[in-house]
Amino acid sequence: MSIMRWRPTRDLLNVRDEMNRLFDSVFSGWPERRESLLEGDWAPSVDVAEMEEEIVVTAELPGIEQNEVEISIADNVLTLKGEKKEETEEKKKNYHRIERSYGSFQRSIGLPTGVQADKATAKYKDGVLRITIPKAEEAMPKQIKIDVE
Repeated sequence: MSIMRWRPTRDLLNVRDEMNRLFDSVFSGWPERRESLLEGDWAPSVDVAEMEEEIVVTAELPGIEQNEVEISIADNVLTLKGEKKEETEEKKKNYHRIERSYGSFQRSIGLPTGVQADKATAKYKDGVLRITIPKAEEAMPKQIKIDVE
């Protein structure tokens, strides 16, 4: 029979490392949102796409009316603010699980290039907000004609 030494400090560090790996694997799909998810905040999912002449931002805002969303652009940062209101609770319901999130949110998204904020447009349909922001003239790709001599 071999004698095993108990090393409490090393064992505790191993447990901590295992817990860190567990949390990292659970939240690996949302690295930029991990801290806010752990704090219980709600924030809409956002896609940002750069086209040749514009930036298109698409946000999922289920259960939110369009007049409950504020959009602003300042210093090349797009900010979305709003609130997803909780439905009134019925006393007769016996909830077994509540997974939907409610509350106010604010998302600030750095835009990948200079934009013309005053020419931005927004459309809202079926809980999806689509914001189109034209690029600034200096950010547009330029073609240079080559003269042959």
